[in-house]
Order: sequence, then C-alpha cells, then structure tokens
Amino acid sequence: MTALSKRVLKRCQALGFTPPHIVDLNQFGTVAGQGLRDFIAKHHHGTMAWLAETETRRNHPQNLWAEARSAIVLGLNYGPETDPLVTLTQKEKATISVYARNRDYHDIIKGRLKELGGLIAQDTHEDIKVFVDTAPLMEKPLAAMSGLGWQGKHTNLVNRDYGSWLFLGVILSAAPLTPTPPEIDHCGTCRGCLDICPTDAFPAPYQLDARKCISYLTIEHKGAVDEDLRVKMGNRIYGCDDCLAVCPWNKFAQEASEIKLKARPDLEAPDLAALASLSDAEFRTHFSGSPIKRIGRTQFIRNVLYAIGNSARPDLINAAVQHSDAADAVVREAAKWAIERLKS
Repeated sequence: MTALSKRVLKRCQALGFTPPHIVDLNQFGTVAGQGLRDFIAKHHHGTMAWLAETETRRNHPQNLWAEARSAIVLGLNYGPETDPLVTLTQKEKATISVYARNRDYHDIIKGRLKELGGLIAQDTHEDIKVFVDTAPLMEKPLAAMSGLGWQGKHTNLVNRDYGSWLFLGVILSAAPLTPTPPEIDHCGTCRGCLDICPTDAFPAPYQLDARKCISYLTIEHKGAVDEDLRVKMGNRIYGCDDCLAVCPWNKFAQEASEIKLKARPDLEAPDLAALASLSDAEFRTHFSGSPIKRIGRTQFIRNVLYAIGNSARPDLINAAVQHSDAADAVVREAAKWAIERLKS
C-alpha cells in the first residue's frame, strides 16, 4: 500500500478540501450495492430511470472502472452563513436550497479534483479518474467507508466537523493506496431529520422514498406534482434543506470559505412575484452558472406557481394569472391551481 505524498495533502488543504480519506476498493463489499437494489425494487427512485439503468455499474466502483484499486474521497464545505429555514415562514418569498444559492458546485470541484488527481498520478505512476456525482458512483457509501463521515438517518453524509454541509468528490486510482478507517454512526436515538420532513419521505431510518422528497419533486420530477404533496412543498422552489439543517451535528459546522459557494444576496429570499415574471431569456441570464438553470424555465415556473398557491397571499394572484394561458399544460394547470387556492 502507498500513502499519499505530503504535497498532495498540502494541495488538498490549499484547494479548500477536507483531508483526503481512502477506500481499498477490494474491500468495498456488497452492502451498498444491495441497498441500491432494494431502493430500486421498492420503486423509491421514482422517475429517475437512470438509477435502474446504471444499477450494475453503480453498485461497485470496479464495475465502472475495472482497474480501480483505491477511492480518494474529499469534501468541500458549503456551510450556510444563516439559518437556511428562516425563509419558510416568509410566504411571499422563495426558499432555495443552500447548495444552489450561488455557482454550480460541479464546476468548482471538478477542476480541483483533476489537479489533485494529476499529482496523485505523478506520484503513483498509475491512472486516475475524477467524479462529482454525475457518474454512476455511490459517493456517500464510499465517503462513509473512507471515514469522512457516516450516512445519517436522512441518508446523507454527516461529518463531525462540518455537519451535513459537505459536497463530495471522488478520485479513483489504479494504485493501491493505504486506506483510512471507516467512521461509526453517531446518530444515536435522534430522529430530528426524520420528524421534520414535510412530506414524510423517510419510510424508516436510513431509507428515503424519493417520490415524496421535495428535492426530487422540484428538481427531478418533470410533470405535475400530486396535490397532496404540492401543498406540503410550501415555498420551496428548488431543493429542500429541512433534514440537513435540523441535524444537531451542525453545531460544529463552519461557514463556507469558498466565495463562489457563499449565497448570492438575491437568491437568499427572492420575491415569488419577481421570479414568476422572468422571461426565458431573463431566467437563463439570472441563473447563469447556477444549478437552477439545469431544470429549465418551464419546471422552474411550475415550482414558483406551487409556492404562490401555498402563500395565502391574494396579492400574488396576478403573478399566477400571467401563466394561465402558458403553452405548457403543466404550467397552465399549476397557475389555475394557484389562483383557485388564493381566491379561496
């Protein structure tokens, strides 16, 4: 086994990453893969067909790249400066998930991973590949096995120093590197993340039914959202941080130091009426470089209309009326639903 060089460790710190944690992929096992198969068998993945289509490659890193011997797992802190749930009570405002309040983290992390991977390849004389959750790779189980944290009852990674606020990046290496010990589960009897979920998306601790998750509904789900779920979405228009924000381990969390991950003031509590009025060109300009741009204006306006319908603010009726004759049927229905809710 080979240890990472001092220059790699020093560069990790300079780039804002946590210390690197390492998994021996020959010891990765099958537990995570079985969990993925169970998740798909229960149809908890909803319309994310790509999860089922890539299940075989996803359930073990060596199915993705047979030559891989080690996984180097890194975290980048995106801890918020303020309580991310405070806007939930401001019904005329929109609530956007912390991670989407500035630049797309994929763009920030991938280049840094490539730089580190290049140094590791130079040191080990073996190939590397870098991943930032866009490939069929299970980053969270890898992070837990590496010791970077543990998967909490909300299924997300929790770290003792950063709470629930870490982006994950993985470098696979063909070199056999010295592994770091796994982290144990420190959730104890706490149920905070399970009990706060507005849609009861957790059928049991450590299990998520994505079909009820507001992050899934606002980002991945393309059609109309069932009415019994949309009324529980409140003013969340992109993602949901409830289960992350309530974790008691966040008391040790630190604010993000990376300026590109600090919230843009205009995305901390934007007005629903202003968002509803964005034209296609304005939407693309306003969210340039943001992960929000990836869902497109049509789905974005659908989410905004659901939030308007939940606002109990009749003064927002005109913001919904402007979409009552939209070309898209889902948007038209969302506008009609919002108008009826506000009139009643």
